[in-house]
Amino acid sequence: MIKLYLKQAWALLRQNPLFSTLYIAGTGLAIAMTMIVAMIYYVKLAPVYPEVNRGRTLYLTNTSFKNDRSEYQSALSYSALQDWALHFENAEVISAQFNSWQLTEQAYIQPEDRSGDFHPQVKLTDPAFFRIYAFRFLEGNPFTESDLQSGIRMAVITDDLARRLFGTTEGVVGRSFSLSYVHYRVCGVVRGGSYLTPQSYAQVYLPYSVAGNYRKTPAAMFPYLGSFKLTFLVKDDAQAKALKTEVEDVTRRLNLEHEGQWKMNLWEQPTTHALSVFQAFPAQEFNFWAKVRYFGLMLLVLLLVPALNLSGMIASRMESRLAEMGVRKSFGAGRGTLLGQVMWENLLLTLLGGVLGLVVAWLALYAGREWLFFLLDDYAEAIPEGANAYVSGEMLFAPVVFGCAFVLCVVLNMLSALLPAWMSLRKPIVYSLYERR
Repeated sequence: MIKLYLKQAWALLRQNPLFSTLYIAGTGLAIAMTMIVAMIYYVKLAPVYPEVNRGRTLYLTNTSFKNDRSEYQSALSYSALQDWALHFENAEVISAQFNSWQLTEQAYIQPEDRSGDFHPQVKLTDPAFFRIYAFRFLEGNPFTESDLQSGIRMAVITDDLARRLFGTTEGVVGRSFSLSYVHYRVCGVVRGGSYLTPQSYAQVYLPYSVAGNYRKTPAAMFPYLGSFKLTFLVKDDAQAKALKTEVEDVTRRLNLEHEGQWKMNLWEQPTTHALSVFQAFPAQEFNFWAKVRYFGLMLLVLLLVPALNLSGMIASRMESRLAEMGVRKSFGAGRGTLLGQVMWENLLLTLLGGVLGLVVAWLALYAGREWLFFLLDDYAEAIPEGANAYVSGEMLFAPVVFGCAFVLCVVLNMLSALLPAWMSLRKPIVYSLYERR
């Protein structure tokens, strides 16, 4: 029976090309807009390379220190790492990243072919970083703990940077390049990630000890104030809760020990990856139900408005088919059978529109990848020149994306077709047959 309905739907589609085209285009536009929003947040939240452990990753990025005279907000100092920040028991891996303005913002590579200096994306970190993020090493290995402690100038670089510097990704380990007129030796080459995975993205990964000021603190009265942020990898949600409790206990203990000198505030950190996506900074208050209302309203606008337009088109079409429905009723077809036929016919059109919408969404995200993925951020930033913001296959061709597309097709079909079809089929047979005149 369903096969027969689909054949009839295909015949009607060919008989009414204008209606079918408008219906498919309207459906495709609604689904494309909805899928763009869904895929933007999928890329931000899903476990994609190299951030495959997003569900088990937490961050401690900002701290606040204040006394009677002043207040500073920054990150943690090297002293904090040594005294307590790297010694939490409820974490499988703890990694520290250092923010150095000279190396992360003002560093330039001087290529050997003298093609012109360029600014790479640099991340100053430690060996534990490569245990949290699943980088695929094409050659070599990460720098070691000994390299970190000695301050030796070793570097892990991405494959795209290796090709730019050396013309190949093979035989690169052991070779050197100049960064701000200082030579660094390559110890490993990884398959680069995308700028759309910002927690792990860089083109050059260096031991943070190569920065000459990594042990200093900007304010002597706050010894734990510095420029280090922490990334934690936990086993499960239970360990994540235990880690938060441990961090709260350490904060309470330190504030009691230094009462009258200064007070440290870590807010609700460490924060989960999902929360970090929706929270611009840790001090910002996060309202879960406000976000639910925001996305609910967005979904309502993206689906309900097109559904109302499509519903009007279907109502007009049903009026022209009243005679057909009346004849079928007179030969014993029930209202449920006729309603099912109409729904299947419109589902075929909606599925075609869904395929069109999904393709349009993919093309739009690929073409606008350098700005579209940041469109819904509270504080959107331009992608730095030279950064690679590619969209990988796993970001777009994902089961969740296809599932969302199918559900949207069904929902849009129900919203647009059910009410007008049901209202038309409620009319008496005599009225329907009269429409043949």
